[in-house]
Order: sequence, then C-alpha cells, then structure tokens
Amino acid sequence: MSKSILQQDDDVCFLCGGYGATEWHHIFGGANRKKSEHYGLKVRLHHDCHNEPPEGVHFNKDKMQYLHEEGQKAAMKRYGWSKDKFRQMFSKNYL
Repeated sequence: MSKSILQQDDDVCFLCGGYGATEWHHIFGGANRKKSEHYGLKVRLHHDCHNEPPEGVHFNKDKMQYLHEEGQKAAMKRYGWSKDKFRQMFSKNYL
C-alpha cells in the first residue's frame, strides 16, 4: 500500500481527529479504487466514521463529498494536475 498524501499519522481519524484504531478508506472507490491506492488518495478513519450509518462516510453524502474535494485538491497539488487532468484520471471533477 502506498502512503496517504493527505495525512501522516495512521493513528488519527481524518474526519473526527480522534486517536485509536483506524482503517483505510480509499477516497475514490469502485473503478477508481486502484488509482486511489496508487496515488495515495486514501485516509485513515475510525470504523464508525468509515462504515457505520448514519454518519459513516459510506452513508453520508456530505462527508463523502468533503473527502472527494480534499482528495482532488491534494492530488492536483501533489501531481501538478489541472481540473481537466483530474477528470481524465477519475472521470469526474468534484470541485
């Protein structure tokens, strides 16, 4: 696994900032999961922040949109991509 380009500390939940057990969340999933892995577009989340309704990112469209925006901004900055280049890579512009 490649390291996250959005965070350095694996023991901190990216969404709530709390310490403790975390799990990986690939910001761009589905057909883009491998690209998320390759480019480090993933974050650590507590299980409840990740995959439990109603506030887990997989059930909360506002939190998912926030992560999509943060992931896109980080990728554009890190790799020097334009919005068009990001859209070519991930099929959508989230900004």
